[in-house]
Amino acid sequence: MKTIKTLSIAALVSATTFTAAQAHVTFLDPEAPQEKTFLLTLQVPHGCDGRPTNEVQVKLPEGFVFAKPQPKAGWELEVIKGDYQKSYDNHGTKVKSGAVEIRWKGGNLSDDFYDTFVIQGKVSGVDAGTSLAFPVKQLCGDAAEAWDEVAIDGGDPHKLKSPAPLLKVVAGGGNGHDHGDMAGMDMNAAAGGSAILGDLEISGAFAKAMLPGQPVGGGFFTVKNSGKTDDKLVVVSSPTAGEVQMHEMAMQDNVMKMRELKDGIAIPAGGTVKLAPGGLHLMFQKVKAPFKQGESVPVTLTFEKAGNIDVALKVLSAQGK
Repeated sequence: MKTIKTLSIAALVSATTFTAAQAHVTFLDPEAPQEKTFLLTLQVPHGCDGRPTNEVQVKLPEGFVFAKPQPKAGWELEVIKGDYQKSYDNHGTKVKSGAVEIRWKGGNLSDDFYDTFVIQGKVSGVDAGTSLAFPVKQLCGDAAEAWDEVAIDGGDPHKLKSPAPLLKVVAGGGNGHDHGDMAGMDMNAAAGGSAILGDLEISGAFAKAMLPGQPVGGGFFTVKNSGKTDDKLVVVSSPTAGEVQMHEMAMQDNVMKMRELKDGIAIPAGGTVKLAPGGLHLMFQKVKAPFKQGESVPVTLTFEKAGNIDVALKVLSAQGK
């Protein structure tokens, strides 16, 4: 016996409106402060007429500078660099060139799901109230979706068929020195305290809150080896995930590539090793529940010589704060 469910006219209209509103590629937070480093999160809600998305290309407008994309498991990164139209101050250094386009390539995002793509950067030299357009292109095999239309001054962007995602610049920032905003990403020891295991000191342990639909989580910390003998992090486990892998990010011919370090991470005698966004990091696979800000993620670190130690990664915001 079949059960047939019906929607009221109001509910049907509401559902249709919601679907249409979510059909475009947009930013999770469509506003950004002047002169402050922040995370720009792009939402891709569907494929190309039912086909899975294999590549996402984002062109960066003038005024969005010092861009660094966040790696994604299963995707390669290509960073296309070029000259800015003017120079920008980066803590006292004049910078005239940088990333002008970011491409995530070789993935397989089913049309049944959505995902997010994150770029760290700063809006500089742009007046508050200005909207910056970020043309985006989705590639789905031999099909493509271009989100690159920009409304003429005074025009309604909602009337465009394929609008480019817009970022509205708001007042804020001031002096441009934003170390405090990036404290979590700079591995502030206060984020997770410190723990001692023989000659090893583990500090600044943290994880980032996971965004809705994000399939994997990231973990970071610093290991200082004060001894005279090399060691190695060989196994990481956590009850919050089916598997925890050790990964490394590295640029090769302007393509950011991620690889699993199955042999572990070397901790040289007298040295310090940082696991940080964009470099060495932990990758939590098959996460049982998304990491939420304010909680902690328990992990067990196993070192080749020093043995085991339990560490709690404090979950900061998705921006690493």
